Amino acid sequence: MSKIVAVFGLVLLSLTVAGCSSDYVLQKKNGEMIITHGKPEVDDDNGLITYEDIAGNEHAINRDQIIQMIEK
Repeated sequence: MSKIVAVFGLVLLSLTVAGCSSDYVLQKKNGEMIITHGKPEVDDDNGLITYEDIAGNEHAINRDQIIQMIEK
């Protein structure tokens, strides 16, 4: 019985941690909206914003093309 409670607790903990990562919406100058999984990383050295899309693919876009970045 205690094993079942332990497994249930681990599952609940992992779901709680997974729910903490916020998605962001990037709005480009041309009006296109990009939904990211997690917070995009801004590289000040080369001016790129690196993000992971909903499908799990990593992309980079020039910071000059982005109007705003909003947490969803």
